[in-house]
Amino acid sequence: LVSLFMSDLMVGLVVMPPAMLNQLYGRWVLQGDFCSLWYSFDVMCCSASILNLCVISLDRYLLIISPLKYKLRMTSCRALWLILATWTLAVLASFLPI
Repeated sequence: LVSLFMSDLMVGLVVMPPAMLNQLYGRWVLQGDFCSLWYSFDVMCCSASILNLCVISLDRYLLIISPLKYKLRMTSCRALWLILATWTLAVLASFLPI
C-alpha cells in the first residue's frame, strides 16, 4: 500500500503541475528537454500505480485461496521483491524508450 501511495503521490506532485500548465496555456511552456523527461515520469508513475494495484490484487487472491499457507508463501522478502519488480518494470517501460 505504501508503494501505491508513493506512485500516486508522485503523479500528484511531479506529473500534474506541468500537465496543468499545459492545459491552461494550451501549449508546452516549459523547456523542450523537460518534455521528454516529464512524459517518462508520467508513464512511470501511472505504470507503477497500475502494477501496484495488480500486485495488491495478487496478494489478496493468494490470501483468499489458501489462508493457512499465506504466511509461508508471502514473506516480507517476497513482498519486497514484488515491489522492486513493480518499480523496475515501470522504470524500464518509461525511461528505456528515451
